[in-house]
Amino acid sequence: MPSFDISSEMNWQELDNAINQSLKELGQRFDFKGVKCEIKLEQKEKTLTLWCSEEGKLEAMNDILQSKLVKRGISLLSFEYKEIEPAFGSSVRQKVLVQAGISKDKAKEIMALIRESKIRVQAQIQDEQVRVTGKNRDDLQETISLLKENQQKVQVSMQFGNFRN
Repeated sequence: MPSFDISSEMNWQELDNAINQSLKELGQRFDFKGVKCEIKLEQKEKTLTLWCSEEGKLEAMNDILQSKLVKRGISLLSFEYKEIEPAFGSSVRQKVLVQAGISKDKAKEIMALIRESKIRVQAQIQDEQVRVTGKNRDDLQETISLLKENQQKVQVSMQFGNFRN
């Protein structure tokens, strides 16, 4: 029976490269002269911490980071931005959760979307991914195109792999 896996992988090396490029650009930009900025990646906790000594510059810093991420092929759907919180002095920081793997809630959303489409396939959760099986390849390809169209709605960066006949 043909099957494929839906996963949400993060290329940590590309993410690190994008962070380093962003910090380099921030150091060279005229509007950031005298402004202290920091981007910390904590891979074990799957978080990014953006810190800036001026509140107004945090958004510009975020835009620079996002442009570098897109250039490196990292989907912005892989990031969940939390509230901007004040840090010491007049500085601010923002936590960003990095989504690597599909959470149980998102997997259930994906399965519900597949079920509602009435495509004749079965989906099941396996660890941090979803396996979809069907009787023929056409149904599986139809499912992949359905999920690609609804990627924004589900808010998960999806990769499709391990396609088996």
